[in-house]
Amino acid sequence: MPLVHTPATRTARPLRRRLRTLLAALTTVGLLLTGLGTASATDAPAPDAAGWFTSWAQSQQRVSTKNFANQSMRMVTRLSQGGDAVRIRLQNQFGVGPVVIDQTSLALSAGGPAIVAGTDRVLTFGGAESVTIPVGGEVWSDPTSIATDDLDEVAVTFYLARPTVTSLHDRAGRNNYGAPTGSGNLNAEVSGASFTENLPWTYFVSAVDVYDADVAGTIVAYGSSVVDGVGSENCGPGCDAFGQDRRWTDDLARRVAAELPPSRQVAIVNEGISGTTSSPACGGGGNDGVSRLERDVLALHGVTGVIFYYGTNDLANGCTDATILASYEQIFERLRAEGIKVFVTPITPRPGYTALQNQYRRAVNDVVRAGGDCSGTCDGVLDFDAVLRDPANPDSIYPPYDTGDGVHANVAGQQAIADSIPLDLLVGDRPSVATNVRLRCLAGTPYVAVRVANTDDVALDVDVETAYGSRSFTGVAPGSSAYQSFAVRTAPSGGVVTVTARTAGGGGAERVEQVEHAAPAC
Repeated sequence: MPLVHTPATRTARPLRRRLRTLLAALTTVGLLLTGLGTASATDAPAPDAAGWFTSWAQSQQRVSTKNFANQSMRMVTRLSQGGDAVRIRLQNQFGVGPVVIDQTSLALSAGGPAIVAGTDRVLTFGGAESVTIPVGGEVWSDPTSIATDDLDEVAVTFYLARPTVTSLHDRAGRNNYGAPTGSGNLNAEVSGASFTENLPWTYFVSAVDVYDADVAGTIVAYGSSVVDGVGSENCGPGCDAFGQDRRWTDDLARRVAAELPPSRQVAIVNEGISGTTSSPACGGGGNDGVSRLERDVLALHGVTGVIFYYGTNDLANGCTDATILASYEQIFERLRAEGIKVFVTPITPRPGYTALQNQYRRAVNDVVRAGGDCSGTCDGVLDFDAVLRDPANPDSIYPPYDTGDGVHANVAGQQAIADSIPLDLLVGDRPSVATNVRLRCLAGTPYVAVRVANTDDVALDVDVETAYGSRSFTGVAPGSSAYQSFAVRTAPSGGVVTVTARTAGGGGAERVEQVEHAAPAC
């Protein structure tokens, strides 16, 4: 039998997460009572604050053949982690001209095209509601405060006043929704009754960030159709799982939310594009793994790891093991240079491979498995091949996991992939520290005094940054503290102390804490 994982008992969620829904409801009541309708974004965390993580993503891959004019469309995204604020990325990667989006709003989804009353926020871009995206360009919205929880669905609605050609992702995995041409701005419509057209594609929105300082990082699944979720709607004869979020990345996000403690929660995002290759020499039309790495992985926020699955289409397009491995090396070096861990899966079976292609597949897989770390070029191996292959016929998929095409996993296979992934491999323990900030006055000079206690069981390197100076400490022993008092020699004001802690000597996850303080005075 293929490898399986027995899920652990569900971990209790921290109180702050459980309160998010209540806080959102209270906010809604307040908005309705005061007649405000839409919440202000002024209290949202700054865009460059520590604690922003990409919680959902979907790669754009081509230009749409469908045009929009004087109408709204509503995209539904399922967050892997929640937070206290949100921002989104819009792209015009494959557009034929600049795109003007006249208004964008975000709300909690109520299922289908409906949204939860009182949760809608009109998003701004540099303070303006309307935004123009150049060809090949992207924009991030200003942050807006909204309470979301793990696995919440968020609806993003756009109004396009003028005829518009869009870029899209082909496999939304659910229905998104469009209102009729000429129906005007329906962004605030709660019922969604006017959004009568089902759209199985994702337009414009390519990433959703959440703000949550407790999240340990974002894991990006990066690859071709095995990542993109082909087969995840196939649950057997007479069964259709369309719109049920049954890709292995969705199943993995559910495992993370259920099994990991609050301090080790990570976001899981899917940047798969069906039919693409690892190497630009093997096809891919500009969407190969090498060419799109910057926009689809490195441009996201809080990325700590990548689950990499590529190579099956390279082989199908006639490329050799040497070409595939050369592209792997290029991608892995770029990711690891940014401090991102790379977890690689060997190439899974495909019935159309020739004997030579299977020889190349095994050669690639031997290199990936070598030493459990791609011969030192990656950080771990997640063996989807071992999960999916038929023990009786290793060049074929195990029949109960096969969609019928011999290439892709059905719902049971998607779950088996997710269950095979050891969560501890993906989530390094973040250092444990306790930060105390005091305001002092000595001889008429105000000071900001910072003490960082190492409450972990290993030595830590600690960086302390304030508006009045910074200092780095190396090798702070367990039970010891790093202390620095910063003299205030400029006009005093309130501020933030940022503490970054990591295992001494590098390696492992970082912990970043921010502590606000009042204006120091004597």
